[in-house]
Amino acid sequence: MSLLSGPPTVVAAGVDVFSAALRDQGADVHDVDWRPPGFGDPADLATLALDRRRAAANRTAVERVMAAGSRLVDVRPARDVLGLRDRTLLHAGPPIGWDDASGPLRGALIGACLFEGWASTVTEAERVLAAGEIALDPCHHHSAVGPMAGVTSPSMWTWVLQDPVTGRQAFCNLNEGLGKVLRMGAYSEEVLTRLRWMRDVLGPVLQAAVRSMAEPLDVKAVLAQMLQMGDEGHNRNRAGSLMTLRELSPAVVEVDAPSSDIAAVLRFIGGNEHFFLNLGMPTAKLAMDAARGVPGSTMVTVMSRNGTEFGIQTAGTGDRWFTGPANTPVGLFLGDYGPDDANPDIGDSAIMETYGVGGFTMAAAPAIVRFVGGTVPDALATTERMYQLTLAENPAMQVPILGFRGSPTGIDVLAVARTGWLPQINTGMAGRVAGTGQVGAGLVQPPRECFEQALAALAQEARTA
Repeated sequence: MSLLSGPPTVVAAGVDVFSAALRDQGADVHDVDWRPPGFGDPADLATLALDRRRAAANRTAVERVMAAGSRLVDVRPARDVLGLRDRTLLHAGPPIGWDDASGPLRGALIGACLFEGWASTVTEAERVLAAGEIALDPCHHHSAVGPMAGVTSPSMWTWVLQDPVTGRQAFCNLNEGLGKVLRMGAYSEEVLTRLRWMRDVLGPVLQAAVRSMAEPLDVKAVLAQMLQMGDEGHNRNRAGSLMTLRELSPAVVEVDAPSSDIAAVLRFIGGNEHFFLNLGMPTAKLAMDAARGVPGSTMVTVMSRNGTEFGIQTAGTGDRWFTGPANTPVGLFLGDYGPDDANPDIGDSAIMETYGVGGFTMAAAPAIVRFVGGTVPDALATTERMYQLTLAENPAMQVPILGFRGSPTGIDVLAVARTGWLPQINTGMAGRVAGTGQVGAGLVQPPRECFEQALAALAQEARTA
């Protein structure tokens, strides 16, 4: 009641109509020159906000994302399903050449050349890559995704996932595990030996198992269940990997292969907590690709990094990339590694956040903070904040602690620009020096430049529509 016992003193921000009305009544008013911390050209913001197509286009894009499914239908070599020519390597993120490639991407490219037999030494691999004798192309240009460096070579086996609604397919290589692995830029003999085993044993066994299953594995359903069991779908995949092992095991044990190979396959899957990630990523890719090519939509369909640049694509601008310098994650480090050892952000795995899980559903996996840093309240606050940047809530991906609220889905370029907030991503950290491997895990955001460019392009597209 003391608030009402004396004359009011008012602090006002924004338009001056409110302040003027109070002054007319004799109130003491202090104006603060404050504006929302957004970004972008005001004319571009106004153009998009007033674009008559936007609301309907975003509804269409959201509906397509929500409707998309994901079934595991096959496991095949990359050369067969991706149409890779000899001496062609795919990589994560927007297009990049050898000269601009970061340490971990260079390490993965070197390792792939050694694995494929295109070079017999590291020096020779560096020479053929520097000479342009190996073609490089983004995974996203082939309906594929790859975690971290994302390097995929013709002899590597890939998951084949299909959307039962559209028939569209998406692909991802098989997960190697953690530590010194190719996707983190390591290329030691240990790494190459594991890749050869994956080529000669793991891939063929998984192919036979998947093809023998009476019903294809519903990967989208597994991803939805993971969120009920403490995973967020990007850096924490324990429950998802165990559920996948449960579903695949009966078919694996019936494969006509040496018992030692069957045991090794089951042991490898059971010991790899990130095994599911390479199934979750193409599931998200299928959903976001369904929203491609919707004129007037401001929804983000791709967020991806190559270790040098961060790139995004939108539903309204198709395959066009908008890029900026990749930021370096902040988080927790392994062993004696520290911030100086970490490379800038890398990997296609931000497709999980683009879909609305991963860093967007940290509230579903409070234990993730023990791996990437922060606190449990931080995790809850992050998910709440992401709702302000997105167009919808996905009822299939529910967050239990928020009353089973659907995950924040459909990043809106206009909302990002208006608020000045950037999407939150959970990620691993690769060593800056080629050959190092993983040095930690943490949190990162895209550079603002990506969204500034996308905003301008969408506004220009709206003006000419």
